[in-house]
Amino acid sequence: MRTKTILLGLLFCLTLSAQGVIDEVIWVVGDEAILRSEVEEERLRALYEGTPIPGDPYCYIPEQMAVQKLFLHQAALDSVEANESSVSHQVDMRLNYYINQIGSKEKMEEYFRKTSSEIREEMMTSVRNQMIIQQMQAKLTADIKPTPSEIRRYYQSLPIDSLPMMPAQVEVQIISFEPPVPIEETERIKQRLREFTERVQNGSADFSMLARLYSEDTESAKRGGELGFVGKGQLVPEFAEVAFNLNDPKRVSRIVQTEYGYHIIQLVEKKGERINCRHILLRPRISATDKVKAIERLDSIRHQITADSLQFEQAVIQFSQDKNTVMNGGLMINPNTGGSSFEYQDLAPEIAKQIYALKEGEVSQPFVMMDETKNREVCAIVKVKKKTDVHRANLSDDFQAIKSMLEAKLSEDFIHNWIIKKQKTTFIQIDPEWQNCEFEFPGWVH
Repeated sequence: MRTKTILLGLLFCLTLSAQGVIDEVIWVVGDEAILRSEVEEERLRALYEGTPIPGDPYCYIPEQMAVQKLFLHQAALDSVEANESSVSHQVDMRLNYYINQIGSKEKMEEYFRKTSSEIREEMMTSVRNQMIIQQMQAKLTADIKPTPSEIRRYYQSLPIDSLPMMPAQVEVQIISFEPPVPIEETERIKQRLREFTERVQNGSADFSMLARLYSEDTESAKRGGELGFVGKGQLVPEFAEVAFNLNDPKRVSRIVQTEYGYHIIQLVEKKGERINCRHILLRPRISATDKVKAIERLDSIRHQITADSLQFEQAVIQFSQDKNTVMNGGLMINPNTGGSSFEYQDLAPEIAKQIYALKEGEVSQPFVMMDETKNREVCAIVKVKKKTDVHRANLSDDFQAIKSMLEAKLSEDFIHNWIIKKQKTTFIQIDPEWQNCEFEFPGWVH
């Protein structure tokens, strides 16, 4: 109660500096204050990013902040906390993105008019709160699981013209493998990396410069090969084992082979169980002759499948090198949804082109495609397991989509009602000058 009394006093107090009034408390929610400067900062950020604000920003923004504080207050009561490792990882990714877009850490500091440590601390607080709110909302709505009969009733209650149009979708099975790399090409790559190592060790070249010039990991190459702070589980095992055993930032690791190619690694900094290192990646080149041989091999496999002497699923087990699908009969999984259906634009362009004219059950001709995860070419054939044309949502084809619609509606209604109840049990005070608003939740002003 003492804290609330103090905050009430602050509500109408101005923070002074040599330059005069710079800030004021405009809302108090529980034990948390919302400052005028915070609202103004959010307004300018939305303006800069082109994010539309519904209605008056000086009403909408502080109300959204107040809603967030309700969730954070409940999270504190329920001991809901963010995973600090995940928070740090997200912040590292954002900082790396900003540095990459702006050009350097110094330019980023100049742009934001803050030190990198200040930027990081603000990001840590923001990301941590976002994660806590998401977890709190998920906890509140965890028991919302409509039954099949409820889903059917919901579907039947919807006017036909309000049902969404579902895009054309396809389920795809794949067999892919990489043409073998000649030993001579592997040795050429390793010798190049040995030369880089020697140049760094004798001081005739800088690792970062070599990474910018030669590394085939194009994103990290822009940052001199730096990956940013990551945990061991975020790296492929072969890379992690070597990187986390490095202790001297002046030394270069041995050559490391992973599914992406061949690397050399240099330590930048260690922080507890996280590491920042830079690397140079080179990938062996596959000759045109080897590609032709791989295509011929796939053509033979396709002929056996179309002649019914070999099932596609059996061929997957025997021949496919795609570790993500080999144990699933070759069925591709959409990373955006976790399901097996894809819209055409969500598929690799080479696959979408192959299957567009195919019917269900048909197998494509062999083709060469880019494996985006490894950024190298593989040879493949694909089979159309199922095709669905553009249509209005129905229970037969789109049960999961309709279920998701109902879950979203029930969750939204639950959260809306929860906020209204929470308002009644939470200390709330708003500066009179900020009360003349049409709030989404009228319970702020008693």
